[in-house]
Amino acid sequence: MIRILLADDHPVVRAGIRAMLETETDVQVVGEAATAEDAVARAAAGGIDLVLMDLQFPGAMQGAEATRRIRRDGSARVLVLTNYDTDADILGAIEAGASGYLLKDAPPGELAAAVRAAAAGESALAPGIASRLGASAAEPRLTAREAEVLALVAEGRSNRDIGRVLFLSEATVKSHLVHTFTKLGVGSRTAAVARGRELGAIRGG
Repeated sequence: MIRILLADDHPVVRAGIRAMLETETDVQVVGEAATAEDAVARAAAGGIDLVLMDLQFPGAMQGAEATRRIRRDGSARVLVLTNYDTDADILGAIEAGASGYLLKDAPPGELAAAVRAAAAGESALAPGIASRLGASAAEPRLTAREAEVLALVAEGRSNRDIGRVLFLSEATVKSHLVHTFTKLGVGSRTAAVARGRELGAIRGG
């Protein structure tokens, strides 16, 4: 029996996923978490084989960080189930230790198969995501921090504001931007944002 923890801040989504999984004879939903912090604590308490993890939560901690902490403790495996499919989101989750990445519009059979694969420690990537990751390997790849800085640039933030949000010095922010400009082959903030969106490094807007 695969014991599942549902980590999603939307009760209706959790109810829908629970209803889908309860039709499977080898899967049991044993808990729910509405915040990333709750998911980490519940997984650490034991009795969980797999966490179905959303990426976006209210509050400071998000799904990728929760995934990293859960995997660091070795308490459970993690399968990301989200609406977000940018390369930055996918890479961030996989680098954090997620066994798989699935979108919420996946059919029930695909979800059940991914749950079994992830629980067994196998890779469970949604169709198309694996090929996208392979295709993007030859493209410029920003680090998670560089992508965070660029996303704030896209919001029109100054270096000082970005430093305040990310708890970095202004000099460190500038250093990240220099590396980002070099990787993307651009010479301005506007061009960096446009190229970052084109590559899927940050979300469009």
